[in-house]
Amino acid sequence: MNALGDPTRRMIFERLRRGPKAVGELADGLPVSRPAVSQHLRVLKEAGLVSERRDGTRRVYRVEPDGLAGLRAYFDRFWDEALAAYAAAAQTEEEG
Repeated sequence: MNALGDPTRRMIFERLRRGPKAVGELADGLPVSRPAVSQHLRVLKEAGLVSERRDGTRRVYRVEPDGLAGLRAYFDRFWDEALAAYAAAAQTEEEG
């Protein structure tokens, strides 16, 4: 999930969490240019976390629910494995 590894992409993603927005709306107040926001959106789109639709000459982006489900599944697996490893280590220490 490298797509959310960049702080600017996380800010963009957080803004989209509140509802669909065009690139200009997303860029407003960010410390990067509109073209940079577009590049970040492309990464998020390629990761399946956002989708876009045309609205005249604008592109409006929104969070992609299926992408969020994949992200949640990834973190569920991560925490399941981490907690199982912790439990195994605690059990080994307790037995030792």
